[in-house]
Amino acid sequence: MAESDESTLTERLGMDRPHPARVYDYFLGGKDNFAVDRQAAEHLLEAFPGFRTAAMSNRMWMHRAARYVAEQGVTQFLDIGTGIPTSPNLHEVVQETVPAAHIVYADNDPIVLSHSRALMTSRPEGRTAYLDADVIDPQSIMGSDEVKDLLDLSKPVALSLVGVFHYLPDALKPYDLVKELLEPLASGSYLIFSHCTPDFAPDLWEQAIQVYKADGGDAQVRSKEEVSRFFDGLEVVEPGVSAPFRWHPDDETDALVAKGVFTDISCSLWVGVARKP
Repeated sequence: MAESDESTLTERLGMDRPHPARVYDYFLGGKDNFAVDRQAAEHLLEAFPGFRTAAMSNRMWMHRAARYVAEQGVTQFLDIGTGIPTSPNLHEVVQETVPAAHIVYADNDPIVLSHSRALMTSRPEGRTAYLDADVIDPQSIMGSDEVKDLLDLSKPVALSLVGVFHYLPDALKPYDLVKELLEPLASGSYLIFSHCTPDFAPDLWEQAIQVYKADGGDAQVRSKEEVSRFFDGLEVVEPGVSAPFRWHPDDETDALVAKGVFTDISCSLWVGVARKP
């Protein structure tokens, strides 16, 4: 392969810098990541050893949150920042409760795109689609053919933003982005949201952010008060903004808490589910 071709491929795949979807994949034990992602992930683990536990607790919580919203009668889901497919994916969880559910996935990592077929194995009664898009451009998402074809915005939609917004510094106006994504959604829609926090181990997290930026990534973790602002104007479901293992825990979650695996420090996440009035 010519040097220019290699350079183009590296740029197209984003192999020159860590990508959140691939770093997360590494933490979950996946194989769809590059050396730059593994290096960044290992540096993060050196700074904050709880990252793998945090990733696991985040994913387990996402399954419970998606199931909860489906049980409220919501049949449409928009999942932005999908990440590399790991079964059970959101549509598999949701369609256990609502087989006819429609799910649109969106991510901006070409590696996720290359695996998107796994995100489109819908039950026959339902439908799924994958959209190559970035959360910082809500208009491209909400105006996409995939959203128009699969989602009826006159009816409730669950907006899933799981483990995404700690990669968006204040300069990208993250609160405005959430408002812009929620604005066209009907009353009765839900926000499913999780975000890393430095509240329980500020020194470790300060170091983790520094090493991630040094490796070419960008991130900003936020306090409970700052995370709670993402839910402004919404009706937050009990128990409110909480640690993932305290949000409607199941037996598997309780067992990991009892073993001391899930703790405030090791998870370092604030999560919540809220309904749009």
